[in-house]
Amino acid sequence: MDARAIIATLRKGGTPDADALAWFAQGLADGSVSDAQAGAFAMGVCLNGLTDTGRAALTAAMRDSGKVLRWDLDAPVLDKHSTGGVGDCVSLILAPALVACGVYVPMISGRGLGHTGGTLDKLESIPGFRTTLTEDQFRQVVSKVGCAIVSASADIAPADKRLYAIRDVTATVESLDLITASILSKKLAAGLDGLVLDVKLGSGAFMKGKEDARALAEALVETSNAAGCRTSAVISDMNQPLAPALGNGLEVACAMRVLTGQAAGALAELSAVLGGMALAGAGLAKDAEDGAEKIRAVLADGRAAERFGRMVGAMGGPVGFVDRWAWFLPEATVIREFKAERTGFVTAMDGEALGLTVVDLGGGRKVESDPIDYAVGLSDILPLGTKVTKGQPLGRVHASRMESATRAVRDVQAAITLGDNAPDVPALIREGIG
Repeated sequence: MDARAIIATLRKGGTPDADALAWFAQGLADGSVSDAQAGAFAMGVCLNGLTDTGRAALTAAMRDSGKVLRWDLDAPVLDKHSTGGVGDCVSLILAPALVACGVYVPMISGRGLGHTGGTLDKLESIPGFRTTLTEDQFRQVVSKVGCAIVSASADIAPADKRLYAIRDVTATVESLDLITASILSKKLAAGLDGLVLDVKLGSGAFMKGKEDARALAEALVETSNAAGCRTSAVISDMNQPLAPALGNGLEVACAMRVLTGQAAGALAELSAVLGGMALAGAGLAKDAEDGAEKIRAVLADGRAAERFGRMVGAMGGPVGFVDRWAWFLPEATVIREFKAERTGFVTAMDGEALGLTVVDLGGGRKVESDPIDYAVGLSDILPLGTKVTKGQPLGRVHASRMESATRAVRDVQAAITLGDNAPDVPALIREGIG
C-alpha cells in the first residue's frame, strides 16, 4: 500500500477499496501516514466524496484502528448519540432510563464543541465525578450499575482522533463521509448491539438545513446498519434550546428535574422518543411508542433517577446526589435577568449565538486548554411562541462577574427576536429514519 496512490485515487474522484482504507486508517493510528498525507486525504474526501460502500469501509477501518470492546452481559448493549445542539442533556436522562428498562449502556461521550455543550463537561459539574476510567473500571461500573458515561480512552478509534485534529485545521470538518466515519467509529468501538441517533436541525445545530440533516441521518443509519449495529434516527428541532437552560451545572439541574418527576416538556419527550426507538430495535418493546411509554414509566416512578444516582456514586460523585442534587451543584456569583425590550411574541432564537454566549461566560472552551466554569450559563429561557410584555424577564444570565453578565445580557437580547404575531413553532420531532 502507498498513501500517495490512495490520495491520487481520491483526487481523481474514485473511492479506494476497503483494504486501502484499512491500511490508511492504521497509518493514521500508528503515525506512518504523515500530517500532510492525512490532510490531502481529508481534502480529497471532502471535495469528491466516497461511495456508500467506501463510507462504510472507512468507518469500519477507523473503528478497527484501536480497541473494540466486547461485552458478555445478560441483556442488550445500547447507546445513543446526538449531533450536537444547545440545552441538550438527553444523555443524562436516557442512559439511566434505558438501564431501568433492562439494558446496558456503556456510553462513550465527548466534550463541548463550538457552541454546543458536552456531556462530559456537564457531568463534571457534579463534585468528584470522574469521566476518565480505565477499561476495567468502565466494565465494572457498567456491569454493576448498568450504565457509565465516560471519555474515550487513547486506544478507542485512534485514527479518528488523529484525522479529526487534521480536519479541524484544514477546513475539512464539513464532510458527510468524514462526519459519519468520525461519529460511528467511536460508537461502534464500544461494542454495541443497537444505537439510536438524534440528528439536530435548526439555528442551534450544526446542520441548519433540512436536506443536510436528512442526508446525514440517512448516511449514519445506513453505515451503522451495514457495520452490523441495529440503528435508527430522528431528526429533531433545534431552533430553540431543548431544555430551558444552557450551561453545565444548569443543564444537570434540568436533567435532574426530569429524572425526579419535577418537569416535563421537550427534554422529557425527546428522551422518551429516543428511548422508545432503542427499546423497540432491541426487541424489548412492541414498537417505538410502547418503548416510549416504558421510558416515561421509569422516569415517573423514580427507577431512572435511582440508576443515575448509583452511576454518580460509582464514578466518584456524592452517594446521596439524587436526594440533594440542588445542594451539590455549583451556583454563579452574579445572576441577572434579561428582559423583553418590547411587547410581543418570542418569534425566533439564534441558538448558535446563545451557545456562544455561554462559551464567552466561561461555560465552554475557545481553546482546548481553557478551564470550564461549571456554574455559568443561561436559565429560565422562555420558549418560542410565548407572549410577553415590555420589561418582562425572558430568562436569566448566570455569570462570575458583573461585567460579563452585562455583556451576556446584551448578547442574549440580540439573539432573541420578538414580533407582533405568534410564530409557527416547529414540531420537536421532524422526521424518523430507519
